[in-house]
Amino acid sequence: MTNAKPCPECGQKNLFVTTTNSGGGYGPMLLPKLSGFFTTAKFEVVVCADCGLTRFFASTEARNRLATTSNWRHL
Repeated sequence: MTNAKPCPECGQKNLFVTTTNSGGGYGPMLLPKLSGFFTTAKFEVVVCADCGLTRFFASTEARNRLATTSNWRHL
């Protein structure tokens, strides 16, 4: 994960993190074509308890696949 501290919105360091799937089931795939055959790409979600800013960081495994898939283009 990227160094998430301090919060870029309020400057506080009261942050919490969890890992979650990037979608599927009934919701959209937020990181399409960046997962394995039997796995879903993951996010680390960081929430600031002081201001509520929520940020999503793609997992290392998902980021490593960006350059090799035609579903994502470099800006």
